[in-house]
Amino acid sequence: MPEEYLTLGGTGIDTVVIRRSKFIGAAGPAEDEAQALGFLEKVREEHKQATHNVYAYQIGENNQLQRFSDDGEPGGTAGMPVLEVIKQMDLRNVVVVVTRYFGGTLLGAGGLVRAYTEGAKIGILAAGIVKMVLHSRLQITVDYTYAGKLQNVVMQSPWCLADIEYGAQVRFTVLAPLKEDLRVKEAFTEITSGQAVIVELGQEYVPLPVEA
Repeated sequence: MPEEYLTLGGTGIDTVVIRRSKFIGAAGPAEDEAQALGFLEKVREEHKQATHNVYAYQIGENNQLQRFSDDGEPGGTAGMPVLEVIKQMDLRNVVVVVTRYFGGTLLGAGGLVRAYTEGAKIGILAAGIVKMVLHSRLQITVDYTYAGKLQNVVMQSPWCLADIEYGAQVRFTVLAPLKEDLRVKEAFTEITSGQAVIVELGQEYVPLPVEA
């Protein structure tokens, strides 16, 4: 599993008009091909009267699943440019659909490539790019004496406080980047003089904003 990768934080839609043709870019995350095809069908259903619903998606740990369709546009002028945008932005597990309502003016091969490239970009930017970073999930049980101080430590750190349970003791669930998990253990152990009970619950991806 890679420590991090770029994908989309949600779904997004934006529109651009190029020489009277309307291009609607829609993009979203897709963990598998079924999700990608479901997204595509939803767009097709919404735009039944459109001239074309061009799509591309890239899925898998090594981007091994790549599909695209020109949906009636001249070969190589639509689906491939959309896929190229996904690849150039280094996005994984995403699907992009660019819908075209023909405005009566032919764009030519070069014009189509530029139009579908633009449609893909605006859809992706509307959805928002996030960085998925692999974190360790740690469950840490401490006495109430230490709870307030430990909560402050976590809040001022690069770690994520996923949950706090208050019972006979206080149970923290902390998500920490892989290189930070040892620091979490050291901090909790030091502050509690070794009384903290720390259990590792595996690893998971956490979405983080992409720095501009």
